Amino acid sequence: MSLAQVLAALAADDGLVDELVAAARATSPEVARLPAAENRRHVADLLTAGLAAFGRPGDGDFTAATALGADRAAQGVPITALLSGVQAGRGRIVEIAIARGRAAGVPDSVLLEALLELDRYTSAVERHMIDGYQRELARTARDARTQVLRSLLLHGDAVPPGSLAQVGLDHSTRYFCLVTDITDPVRALDLPGVLGIVDGRLTGLSACLPRGPVDARVVAAPAAPLSEVRPRYLLCVAALASAPSPGVHLLTDIAPQTAFAAQPALAALLASTLLAALDQDDDFHRGLAATALSYLDHGRRLDHTAAALHVHANTVRYRLARLRSLTGFPEDAAAMAETVRWWWALRAWLG
Repeated sequence: MSLAQVLAALAADDGLVDELVAAARATSPEVARLPAAENRRHVADLLTAGLAAFGRPGDGDFTAATALGADRAAQGVPITALLSGVQAGRGRIVEIAIARGRAAGVPDSVLLEALLELDRYTSAVERHMIDGYQRELARTARDARTQVLRSLLLHGDAVPPGSLAQVGLDHSTRYFCLVTDITDPVRALDLPGVLGIVDGRLTGLSACLPRGPVDARVVAAPAAPLSEVRPRYLLCVAALASAPSPGVHLLTDIAPQTAFAAQPALAALLASTLLAALDQDDDFHRGLAATALSYLDHGRRLDHTAAALHVHANTVRYRLARLRSLTGFPEDAAAMAETVRWWWALRAWLG
């Protein structure tokens, strides 16, 4: 009998799967705690794929191995226990293959080559199992984080301490709520804390603010206990559109822009009333408005405004005078409420 005939006989032997399952369960108590039918299903799939690929290196189908790793991770079986069971099954099939090959008259040199190929296949199986195991762990952890974040931020639910600890949160710590403009779930971003996709955006809770440059717009609310993060999350979402550029923006720093952005109709009415004499298609008029807005942004300081606009202070003074003659833009002594009205109107008019 040839080696191919021996392998064909092994593939047709239903009792072989049971022997391999028994070996794995005897060696690994964690594997033995699973239903025998669950063990048998995976062993049968691995055996079928392995015998089908025998003698055709590179043609192996390792789908079953990846699925086995993922299932055991989801079931809480340690990776060491999984590999121990696989090694026990490998050892048993080697014993059976050698015994049947010799009984069939297959030369030892041929059996040795077959065993070397079996070793290569088993190594590949283990690599794919580990990959499936690690992927499932990452997915499970990601799903757990996202579920906790959604409970806290969308619903304001009280999450049990055990579930919080599982993702690295606790009730005794104050957390900054972080909301980004990232909507791609696979895009990596170096932010601290517990992150997940909430309402389509990468969102997180962190005990510290991000350090260094960040290639995304991020709004951060002041730190608060977990019981208070939901309203701050809602404010961060509202403020995201007002964040001017990539980087971390404190919610309190862009509070005015956020508040005004929530009233677009009122802003448009204010702009059309105070700046009715200006033509939005006139570049000179737009220059006057931009200068006035920068002037207010820089605390009504001529020198700071000129530096920001890269013009002479006299140019700033001239533009303000022209705007004043057209619209009644207030003198420097204007009350705070009046200043805010004009700042909002100029911002809305400039778009």
